[in-house]
Formats: sequence, structure tokens, C-alpha cells
Amino acid sequence: MTPMEPGIVRSQTSLDGIKWNILGQTYVPKIHTEDCFSWHASLPPGTFVPPHIHPEQDEFLYILEGKFDFLLNGTEMVGEPGDLVKLPRGIPHGIFNKSEGTVKTLFWVTPALRLYDLFWALNNMGPTPNPAEVVAVSAAHAVDFLPPPEEDSST
Repeated sequence: MTPMEPGIVRSQTSLDGIKWNILGQTYVPKIHTEDCFSWHASLPPGTFVPPHIHPEQDEFLYILEGKFDFLLNGTEMVGEPGDLVKLPRGIPHGIFNKSEGTVKTLFWVTPALRLYDLFWALNNMGPTPNPAEVVAVSAAHAVDFLPPPEEDSST
């Protein structure tokens, strides 16, 4: 990994020309150093990142377009353009596009750890990936997906 050089990463460019397809979402890396990893993401309607935990990373989103629904430590929240969403390490969170439009956001994590490598591992795994494989690959890269909520059998 090379040190960060000063300059501007233009809006239509990415790190090394990379464009990942992560389970139907488009991720474009902007910077990758030991301390920080940042990417632009476009999430089409109905896509989501299931509830998960980054045990050793803080994650942030700056919402550019659209509206996200979040599940943050068991609490439902909504983020809109101009909002900065803070997702501290060790806190469970899920990110959902329940709207009718594509949501665009800038994500970043600190420290970078192995998330860049995880995105390479998940690239083009869809459109109908094996959930157990996604969970296993993610766990190997220090991202722990939570089990789905239990069905309420009392109804």
C-alpha cells in the first residue's frame, strides 16, 4: 500500500479504474491507505447491506442523493442528502434503500483493515449469491453479519 498523495480524485474516476458489483450495488473506490478506505456507492431501489458489525473499524456515510433507512444498534433511523451517518466499531448496523430511486453515498472506514480485499472477494458474486458464502467470506475479512431476526411464533 502506497502513502496517500495530495491531489483530487475526480468525480468520474476511481482508484486504479476499479468498479465493483457488490450484490447488485456499485462501489467505486476513491482512496485506500492503511488508515482509511473510501468509496462511492450507488444502491438501487430494494438493495441493502444486512445488519453487521465491524469489530475494529469505524464506518461513516455522507449521503449525496436519496434516502436510506438504517437499523443502528436496534434503532430505526432515516438518513437524507447532506447527512453524515456515524457507525462506530462494534455497533450493529444495517443499511436499506426502501425508496423508489437509487441512493448515492460516500462511505469510508478507519482503519482500512481488509475491507478493500473483501470487496474484491464479493465482486460479481451475485445476482443470487449463496448467503452462507457471503457471510463466511465477510467474516474472514473482519465483517460479522448478524443472524436474521427470529420469527415471532406467537402470531
